[in-house]
Amino acid sequence: MQARIFQLDSFTTQRFLGNPAAVVLLDAFPPEAVMRAIAAENNLAETAFLVPDGTDFRLRWFTPVVEVPLCGHATLASAAVVMERLEPGRGRVVFQSASGALPVTRTREGYCLNFPARPSQPIATPEALSAALGAVPCEVLVNPFNYLAVLEDEALLRALAPDMARVAALDRPGLIVTTRGSGDHDFVSRYFAPAKGVPEDPVTGGAHCSLAPYWAQRLGRQVFRAYQASPRGGELVCRVAGDRVELEGSCVFYLEGMIAF
Repeated sequence: MQARIFQLDSFTTQRFLGNPAAVVLLDAFPPEAVMRAIAAENNLAETAFLVPDGTDFRLRWFTPVVEVPLCGHATLASAAVVMERLEPGRGRVVFQSASGALPVTRTREGYCLNFPARPSQPIATPEALSAALGAVPCEVLVNPFNYLAVLEDEALLRALAPDMARVAALDRPGLIVTTRGSGDHDFVSRYFAPAKGVPEDPVTGGAHCSLAPYWAQRLGRQVFRAYQASPRGGELVCRVAGDRVELEGSCVFYLEGMIAF
């Protein structure tokens, strides 16, 4: 069998920055083992699989190791494929997913994702988390998906070199680290998920579904410019809207072709 494939760099306006994602177009989802094999072959943080569903699409995401319930950068890439390659000029698409309906709207500078918020609850700092991170956070929160560790300054966040084996052994699949930003950015973050086959994710939409509600409470407002300080780096605008989070960003096409499976 063959399928069209696209690779895009998400949450950036420059190729080779942001978070690369693959998007595979299908008539129907193949067996899960096939999608896992394709994602492993692509060896990107996530591969999105798109299947038409009326005028919209069903969407699933796989890391090289597991299927995940939500992925921001691959959803952004999927929206660009739909609205720039499949139906040029289209202004909105809704993806049906494991996290419900995910509307994406074209904006002047890119696309706006509408995702469910992931609020977190404060907890005492687990010793295992500090040991994994190599630093003691000033605050730790948790939700079913990730730990959220808050650091005192940006220099410390950028210098982190976590013990990935210890991060993978935590009882949540991912670890978000954040602090107040400088310059044009209200906050900065990094995201580590070795248990999902992604040691450090370049730019993580799902993490910002937790980061935006956290910083809304801390800063007393609803709109933020955010930067994920991975080696590739990426920027996005976050808006808290009730129990939803809007994530706005751009992406650029890198590759278009066919795969055989």
